Amino acid sequence: MNYTIVDFISLLGSVCLFLYGMKVMSEGLQKVAGDRLRNILAIMTKNRVTGVMTGIAITALIQSSSASTVMVVSFVNAGLMSLQQSMAVIFGANVGTTATTWIISAFSYEVNISDYSILLLAVGVPMLFMKKGGYKSFGEFLIGFCFLFMGLDLISKYVPNLQENPEMLEFLSAYTSMGVVSVLIFFTIGIVVTMIAQSSAATFAITLIMCSQGWIPFELGCAIILGGNIGTTITPVLASLSGNLAAKRTAMGHVLFNVLGSLIVLCIFHPFTELVADITKVCDGINPLDISKAQSMGLADSTLLKPGGAMTARAQSCIAFGLAMYPTVFNACNLLVMIWFTKLYVKIVCWLMPTRHKDEEEEFTLKYIGRGILSASELNIAQAQKEILLYGQRVERMLGMARDMIHMNPKDDRYTATYSRLEKYEEISDRMEIEIGNFLNKVAEGRLSPEGKMRIAGMLRVISEIESIADGCFNVAKTLTRKNQNHVEFDESVLHEIDVMYDMVEEAMKNMLSILEEMEVPDGSRIVAAYNKEREINNLRNKLRDGNIFNINSKEYDYQEGIFFMDLIGEAEKLGDYMLNVVEGVEHQFKDVRTKA
Repeated sequence: MNYTIVDFISLLGSVCLFLYGMKVMSEGLQKVAGDRLRNILAIMTKNRVTGVMTGIAITALIQSSSASTVMVVSFVNAGLMSLQQSMAVIFGANVGTTATTWIISAFSYEVNISDYSILLLAVGVPMLFMKKGGYKSFGEFLIGFCFLFMGLDLISKYVPNLQENPEMLEFLSAYTSMGVVSVLIFFTIGIVVTMIAQSSAATFAITLIMCSQGWIPFELGCAIILGGNIGTTITPVLASLSGNLAAKRTAMGHVLFNVLGSLIVLCIFHPFTELVADITKVCDGINPLDISKAQSMGLADSTLLKPGGAMTARAQSCIAFGLAMYPTVFNACNLLVMIWFTKLYVKIVCWLMPTRHKDEEEEFTLKYIGRGILSASELNIAQAQKEILLYGQRVERMLGMARDMIHMNPKDDRYTATYSRLEKYEEISDRMEIEIGNFLNKVAEGRLSPEGKMRIAGMLRVISEIESIADGCFNVAKTLTRKNQNHVEFDESVLHEIDVMYDMVEEAMKNMLSILEEMEVPDGSRIVAAYNKEREINNLRNKLRDGNIFNINSKEYDYQEGIFFMDLIGEAEKLGDYMLNVVEGVEHQFKDVRTKA
């Protein structure tokens, strides 16, 4: 039977099914964990040991080192962990990713899990229609798990049969007997394939099939897996491209860890491979190198080879065990050596990517979020929270500028410079609202828990109200400009009343920012204080309005001065309303949770 283009397309489809299964399984687990996953990563990184254990646990849980390292990059980008803390988690993630290889290895030949996939789908699909979010997410996990092994089974079905296509065997054989050059070739293949698939698990699955069917010997399969260890760094690198400097340094640290470890093992490739083979023999009873040797020499062995040279199920199981053992031993050794040089790693990374000294305050840049870090939607919420706080702090500076202008001489150069600066800040505020809003909308398009969706809705309201505060601050500046154009001046008593009003607004602003700082778990007393402060601002506005009418009637000042006075007071009252709306937006994040409670 000839290998047709349809078979090749079917093979590509099988790989796609495998990758899609990995994606659905990973995202399902992330949704099951939800906020707990973010809290675990944020808390359990206080020292190297807990950081490593966290990296191992999280990666084993979500079955993807790429996903966990992207999470780490996101956390560093959001300022939730330091570069040194992130290194320990990344070191652990490289060990945790071997859990996937063991699952694939264990289920590939000892148990044909694809035979039970339909049964598991019968359990997983109905769970998607349950009301409880946790059941839905677990159903997604089961469906992804089924797709993963169905894809793996189909890959095995549609790969070219070397017994029936000897020309392919001849093609591969030309590159398997070149000694060191063969190792380098297949090492490079591992890098390229993993970069394209963005999954070391996919590379492992393909390598497992290639070795078990006799395409390549065991040691060259190990070379592919070793190369895949470098290729897997592409995902966090891509994720960090639009992140801040700390995120880029974290990705660089991951690259250094994997590249240095892989190159060291590559220098001692054959002794290291023999060590892994010996460990496999102790654990499984058969040395996988002996299988490759027997196959290459055409030796008859009923235990290892069938008539014609094909491997027995027992031999395939040993090859699978050995290939799973290889990255486990490699990453464990790499971790045990490199963990002691964490501080040195940080220094090297900072040296390779130095800080560029420049004042970015006046420039439009989002510090904590970027389009590149969107692979784990639940975890992007933390980044958005940090960016929203920064947005609020920038607008607070606008309030300070507007207050300063009230007491400035309009003929002074400082007045003109402050007005221009305030105008630039208002333009930046508009753009920040759009960028953060677009980011949140992209996050909302991903797989989110119901709580996560509620938080996105609350944050979208928050950024809209913060932008209104920025507009209000600029409106104060425009009101002052109109006042000065009409040659109106306030006396000291009027300025004092304006200051009292804006003192209250500043207090409300500080309370609002303190709530944004703890957006994850807002303090109820601060929320109550926000409502009380807004009522005080409204009461003062009413009092000043009545007093303004009395002062105009009693000729304390003229009508035009009273108009501009109340315009400034009215803008201050609106600012208080917008700040309360921000607080209500934070409350809205937990509306469903509190209702159910």
